[in-house]
Amino acid sequence: MTQADATPMPAPIEKAAPKAARKRRRGSRVWWVVLLIAVLYFVLPLFATFWFSARPRVPLAAYAIAFRDPELWNHLLYSFLVALVTMVVAIGLFLPTAYWVRLRVPRLRPVVEFVTLMPFVVPAVILVFGLIRVYGSAIPLLSTRTGSDVVLVGAYVMLAMPYMYRAIDTGLRAIDIRSLTEAAQSLGAGWPTIILRVILPNVRVALLSGAFLVLAIVMGEFTIANYLARPAFGPYLSLLGNNQPYPAAAVSLISFGLTWLALGMVAYLGRGSRGRLPAAAVK
Repeated sequence: MTQADATPMPAPIEKAAPKAARKRRRGSRVWWVVLLIAVLYFVLPLFATFWFSARPRVPLAAYAIAFRDPELWNHLLYSFLVALVTMVVAIGLFLPTAYWVRLRVPRLRPVVEFVTLMPFVVPAVILVFGLIRVYGSAIPLLSTRTGSDVVLVGAYVMLAMPYMYRAIDTGLRAIDIRSLTEAAQSLGAGWPTIILRVILPNVRVALLSGAFLVLAIVMGEFTIANYLARPAFGPYLSLLGNNQPYPAAAVSLISFGLTWLALGMVAYLGRGSRGRLPAAAVK
């Protein structure tokens, strides 16, 4: 037998290459179909809402009415301020909690995660009636506007707890908090300095993701704000829809655009935040 006869033929490999290429093309087509279905699923309702809002005789008259309504901007501003306060309070509560649980008591993580899921178990209407019962009679906090705002922010912090805590926990999982803590302590940093100047900058992307979820929750929430009689955007949109359907559709699209604008700001502020460790800030 000659050397040419003993050499294996590469025919199977040559046949396998076109099959792999066809599989890749088939998988690419499937993903494109899935993407198209997802785009249609989200875009068609928006287009239908815009088509409905443009049905009056004067084109885009509903948008002119909505933009000229001062109540729209008052309710939007109130909801944005409440969302901002909710973000600050949620970060102040859940960042130290998640950091301490992951650093010192990792065995309690299942218990803490179970507690953070409680807002999914308790409906919002049950929560708000419990808050009214406690802070309306036992502790008369709802008798003033400031007290009602405090109760509303506290309720929103509870609603945002599953999202914000898991966003922070995911960010902490991506960094070596034990090494960062030991390095900061070796430089003489205390616990507030470690959390504010070492841990917080390294989980900024996770915090911004949780903050966007908080913004979406606050802007779309109706039940708690309605029963607490606060001038939030959700009850205003519901009332507007009962009386003026065309401006209500226009306001819905405006709020959707503002939410996406906030998402773009979150993405812009979060880019490049994992670049360097601010160890020089620890003194």
